[in-house]
Amino acid sequence: MFGRLMPTEGKFFELFNQHAELCVKGAKEMLGLMTNFDDLENRVHAIESIEKQADKVTYATVEMLHKTFITPIDRDDIHQLITRQDDILDLLEDAAQTVSLYDLKAVTPEAKRLAELVLACTEKVRDAVAMLHNMDNSRKIVAICEEIDRLESDADHVMRAAMSKLFRDEPDVRNLIKLKAIYEILETVTDRCEDVSNIIEGIIVENA
Repeated sequence: MFGRLMPTEGKFFELFNQHAELCVKGAKEMLGLMTNFDDLENRVHAIESIEKQADKVTYATVEMLHKTFITPIDRDDIHQLITRQDDILDLLEDAAQTVSLYDLKAVTPEAKRLAELVLACTEKVRDAVAMLHNMDNSRKIVAICEEIDRLESDADHVMRAAMSKLFRDEPDVRNLIKLKAIYEILETVTDRCEDVSNIIEGIIVENA
C-alpha cells in the first residue's frame, strides 16, 4: 500500500542531463571568451546566467532526493554526482569573473587551449551522463570516462608548460599573477570533470 504512495524514482537522469548540457553551454561561452575579449562582458553575463540555471537544477535534484523513497541509484551517488557537476559551472563562473575583474588585456594561446580541453571534457561528461540511465551502456560509459581522464592529463601538461613559459617570459609581475590564476582555475575545471567521471565509474561498478 505504501509503495503506491511513495514516489519511487524521480526524474533524476533527466536532471543530470539538463545540468550536463548547461556545463557544455558554459564551456562554449568560456572558449569564446578565451578566443577574444571583444564581447567580454556579455560572455561573462552569459556564463553567470547559465550557472544560475544550473543551480536551480541542482536544487531541484536535491529536493527530489529528499522526497523520493526508492531511488534508481544510490542516494549518495546522486548527491555526489549533481554536486560535482555543479562544481564545474561554479569554476567556469569563477574563471569568467576573474578575467573580468583582473582586467586582462590579451588572451594567451595556452588559456585558449585549456578552454578547448575544458569544453572537450564537459562534452564527454554530457555523453557519459546521457547513457547512465541504462546499465547496458556500461562499456561505452567506461570508455568515455577513460577519455575524460586522458583529457584531464592533457590539461595538466598544458598548464605546466604554460606556467613554465609564464615564469620564463612574462616581464610584468601583475600580468603573471593574473594569468597564473586563470590557468589554475581552468585546469581545476578538468579536475572536477574527472571527479564526475570517477563517480560515474563507481555507479557502473555498483549497478552494472
